[in-house]
Amino acid sequence: MADFTHILATRPDFADDDREWLHHLVADWQVISDLTFADLLLLLQTGDGHYVVAEQCRPSTVMSLRSEDVVGDQIPDNLTAELDSAMKLDAPLHSKRVRTIGRSTVCDVYAQVKHNGKTLGIVVRETNMATRESNGRYENESIDAGKMLFDMIARGEFPYVDAIINQRHIARVADGFIIITAEGIVRYASPNATSCFRRLGSVKTMQGRYLSEIGTSLLHKNDPVPESLPLVLSGKAAVDSELAANRSAVSIRSLPLIDENGRSGAVILCRDVTELRRREQELQTKDATISEIHHRVKNNLQAVSALLRLQARRTKLPEVKKELEEAQRRVQTIAVVHEGLSQTADEIVDFGKVISNLLKLSVDLATTEDQRISITFLGKFGMMPAQDATPLSLVLTELINNAVEHGFEGRKEGHITISVGRGGNTLSVVVEDDGNGYRSESKEGMAKSTGSGLGTQIINTFVTNDFGGSVTWGPRRDGGTRVSLSMKLRAAQESKNDQER
Repeated sequence: MADFTHILATRPDFADDDREWLHHLVADWQVISDLTFADLLLLLQTGDGHYVVAEQCRPSTVMSLRSEDVVGDQIPDNLTAELDSAMKLDAPLHSKRVRTIGRSTVCDVYAQVKHNGKTLGIVVRETNMATRESNGRYENESIDAGKMLFDMIARGEFPYVDAIINQRHIARVADGFIIITAEGIVRYASPNATSCFRRLGSVKTMQGRYLSEIGTSLLHKNDPVPESLPLVLSGKAAVDSELAANRSAVSIRSLPLIDENGRSGAVILCRDVTELRRREQELQTKDATISEIHHRVKNNLQAVSALLRLQARRTKLPEVKKELEEAQRRVQTIAVVHEGLSQTADEIVDFGKVISNLLKLSVDLATTEDQRISITFLGKFGMMPAQDATPLSLVLTELINNAVEHGFEGRKEGHITISVGRGGNTLSVVVEDDGNGYRSESKEGMAKSTGSGLGTQIINTFVTNDFGGSVTWGPRRDGGTRVSLSMKLRAAQESKNDQER
């Protein structure tokens, strides 16, 4: 099925700013549809003179006439002559015929889409005549305002050229609307709009008063006032803002109404966003708390590392010094992974970036001054949560440290290759080096241990017990050592089980 962008591409005669104007139109025409209780269709002419529906808009304030998507449909030929006549005019055209859509009687009004003196297409306002029966003040004010905005399309005054929309939660017609005069006096306020201002603390009748005075009277002396608020309350520009008072917040948007004589008033849309702002504040508080916890954990890990380093410098026994340095390296490994995890909101980290820097750091710490050992990565680890990232980083750093310490002992140069294969929660990692050989790094199918052998225990415990995998040591084809790890990522498996449940 054709979409809006595809249909625009069939009109090479449209300049880039013409296409941009049409995009702005369909991005902002929902307010017209809602105010007029009518469906809107954007029609563009094809090269053979026919008209197609480039985009459609259904009202959210009344039941739509069209349950099906009609974008890409060609308009019946019996309407072509009327549409051709509308294209030649500079003002909206009321159709002389009444159509039937389903069981509804429909009247059409055509507005030319004008931009830079060019007619780009037609917007059809499809009005269900049943919505024009027994209307009250609310419906009449809404329809009149919507018609004025609709007429502005034909004069090239809608969408607004200099509109400034900054709010994330844009007010809609159903949330509440206010009609003000050119002087800024409230002519009508819908029940929902009145409720919004009641929540802000306004208790007086709004009609007949300046909206700017109503808004400013709700503010206290030291309350922050957005720069755009005066423009919104006066209706002089197409901008949005937010009014906060009485522990409540209302998002406000101004839509100036312009006729042949200039600005005649404005529609002010209002939306109560108090609860949204409260939840945002709660999230900000939680984020700040989590950041503080991460910061303290980081400081504590650094303190432990510093204490181990200090103790290693003070001891005179080589065996004890070596064990303390190993402990410090492991604490540093955990600290680096934690730092990467703390920078993401969901504690999921791009493990490839973290482990790359971590293993290069491990090589630098383990090598002597005259050694040059490089690392190459093949494949990608992907994103990984803390539950898997921390133990896996410890396993890999132990393997790299073992390769440097035993595989390259007495050698000045060497290379380590880490190959990764991942499919869902299954992870395969192969660590190869061109060192002294398989016998120099392993003993009885495990990493050769020095001192307490804690490194060997870390590799075997995490891989076999925590990841339910296996470790296989063997010789590399061209000399050196090859270690294969096969694992099941625990967090990924738990996430999959949660989705199945």
